[in-house]
Amino acid sequence: MSSPAFLRRLFILGAALIMGMPLRAADQRPNILFILGDNWRWPNAGALGDTHAHTPAFDRIAREGVVFTHTFNPVPSCSPTRSCLLTGKAAHQLGERASLWSAFPKDTPVVTQMLREAGYDIGYTAKPWAPGNHAISGWEENPVGPKFASFADFHARHDATKPFFFWLGNTDTATHAGKMDFAQYAREENIAPASLPIPPELPDCPELRNDLLNYYGGIIKLDRTAAAALAVLEKAGQLENTVIIYTSDNGWQMPRGLANCYDSGSRVPLAIRWGRQVTAGRQVDDFVNVADLCPTFLDLAGISPPSEMSMHSLKKLLLDQPDPTVRDAVFIERERHADVRRDNLSYPIRAVRTRDFLYIRNLRPDRWPAGDPDVFFLHDRPFGDVDTTQVKDFLLKHQNDAAYANFIALIFGKRPAEELYDLRADPAQIHNIAAQPEAAATLQLLRARVDQWMKDTHDPRLDPAYDGWDHFPYYGKAPKARE
Repeated sequence: MSSPAFLRRLFILGAALIMGMPLRAADQRPNILFILGDNWRWPNAGALGDTHAHTPAFDRIAREGVVFTHTFNPVPSCSPTRSCLLTGKAAHQLGERASLWSAFPKDTPVVTQMLREAGYDIGYTAKPWAPGNHAISGWEENPVGPKFASFADFHARHDATKPFFFWLGNTDTATHAGKMDFAQYAREENIAPASLPIPPELPDCPELRNDLLNYYGGIIKLDRTAAAALAVLEKAGQLENTVIIYTSDNGWQMPRGLANCYDSGSRVPLAIRWGRQVTAGRQVDDFVNVADLCPTFLDLAGISPPSEMSMHSLKKLLLDQPDPTVRDAVFIERERHADVRRDNLSYPIRAVRTRDFLYIRNLRPDRWPAGDPDVFFLHDRPFGDVDTTQVKDFLLKHQNDAAYANFIALIFGKRPAEELYDLRADPAQIHNIAAQPEAAATLQLLRARVDQWMKDTHDPRLDPAYDGWDHFPYYGKAPKARE
């Protein structure tokens, strides 16, 4: 059966021929296919050196395009990062959208709507801006745009005389509450649990290896979805005129990952392909923020990003042109993730990641970073900002076992007001050196960088007493109170 879009084009063609009207040429601006994984961390892709991550589609984009080696999310949490992606702003400039399960006020230009107004067909599949409640803010559809069953479905329907922007929001690398079982995909490719590397911040136990097998299976499934989208473009002869951007919203869902400003929660893969417009196989080591993609989308479409956007387009970096933006560091932050503390309390962080150091400022160190241990239970478990996995359950079972005390402290314990990690000696960010005298100069320098960033971006947290995010509504399922 012919698609509605094809029938419309056929009608227009017939009318034009009958009436002697000139035919409208197709818009030559590039299409944009945005592949956004969910909870997929650096460096879990073949092209990034992980031999256990079978990612032929990502590897192809890296091989035929540009791979970015220092990409970080603005917030290690799903909907806040997506809010930044849609608006090109830092999370603390977005009010309640800096937190998970928020509303989405209509007070800021949104990139997808700007592209639509500029003549782009837009659409998404799977996870858009989420989780949150956009309808309460008056949105008739998700801020990302209209939903489609798949990229192939969207492509069959879209007006071929227009360029398109499509958001492929895959969730296969997410393991919410341990319910998704993708280990079968890893087993199909002969990946064994015993072969998987164990990160030093987590215990080597069968439960963790099962989680890792599930995660790597999710990576395989994500990449197969990406490969299917590339096949649609190739079949339509549109691969060369489509910018393909393949990345993730935040790091993995294991303990000390998601909702944490350590690399495991904030550093993500990024590769971009744009046909002959870019030098194939090039590597960019500059620091970039996932939210920099917002003005990049506009720049690629020939639209000037609004001056209110605080993020910076990557187009010049992509094309290997001089870029005036200083990219020697990236700033990361968080507010409330899940509603897992008394009185809806947030756990605010401001951080800066440079090539050699990670500095983290915990603004309310009296609170539990992983969620309260004794009041609100998410998925019937304490420490609700650590999502449910088999290894979390293992650690909770052994939380009074001296053999696991270090892991328990790293993952569930309270943290000091400041953390500083020397990545040259401690890439896993386990040993906090903030109190060491020899680190004083570095601590002062990075402390000043965070201060200046907060001032430049008008962060409400400049006021030490400000706790506005504690009072924004939480639209997710209420956590279970311990009886």
